[in-house]
Amino acid sequence: LTGTLTPMLVGALIGEVTKTTQMADVNLVMFIAMAVFALAFIALVFIPIQDPELGKVTAETKFEHSPWSFRHCTLGVIAIFFYVGVEVGIPGALNFYLSDGTDKGAGIIENAAKIGGAVAAMYWLLMLCGRLVSGFIAGKISSRQLMLGTTTVAMILIAAAMIIPKTNTVNMPLFDIMNFKFWSAEVPLSALLLVLCGLCTSIMWASIFNLATEGLGKYTAQASGIFMMMVVGGGVLPLIQGWFSNFMGYMPSYFVYFLAVAYMFYYALIGCKNVNKDIPVE
Repeated sequence: LTGTLTPMLVGALIGEVTKTTQMADVNLVMFIAMAVFALAFIALVFIPIQDPELGKVTAETKFEHSPWSFRHCTLGVIAIFFYVGVEVGIPGALNFYLSDGTDKGAGIIENAAKIGGAVAAMYWLLMLCGRLVSGFIAGKISSRQLMLGTTTVAMILIAAAMIIPKTNTVNMPLFDIMNFKFWSAEVPLSALLLVLCGLCTSIMWASIFNLATEGLGKYTAQASGIFMMMVVGGGVLPLIQGWFSNFMGYMPSYFVYFLAVAYMFYYALIGCKNVNKDIPVE
């Protein structure tokens, strides 16, 4: 939910990017962010959180193997690294693309930053909707089937966004958080296609985690810690994509995310199979 509201609020506060635009224009957002972190800290201090594994494993506990001994877990860790990069990179680069007033940008003349933030927010909103819906269908469709389906659709959407000219535009429904009303803006069709990727990425984390930890037994807790470290992909992939966009342009540089999704498709198709069932996990 906050992923939806934040880019929308920042874009509304900035409005139109000009030569005089500066960080001070979004000071309000910074103060709100600090307040959120402070509240989260207070909640963690006073709300007891029970660790189900507490006491079962100590510093002296020795395991014969590790999560890295399982091929499907190792490949799953890589998939999570790519996933987080795709999840945050698609809307991040899209926001920059729509807000850019130069020839490299989407060609939006007025309120580019506001439109860019609102469009990026719609991506996160679709992610929220997708996760709510996945709660009802996860028990009926396997994680592998969900991954195969969503990665296939995501590759199609990203590829189409890369090749469709920015002159092909659509009126996209958006939400004005400052005035609390719906409105619409003309944006490139490629922007709408990338926003729809939010529905695909909404279920990927849980699906990859389920596939990668299946059959790990006592090594599952260690694997969970490794998975959390792989959120660093959210900083690495956008950096790589941004470097390519400097000389390729925004849309062509999305090949970085296309390849990342292609790897996740491979993982769901082949890489998720546990070929190390001979390792004892009890």
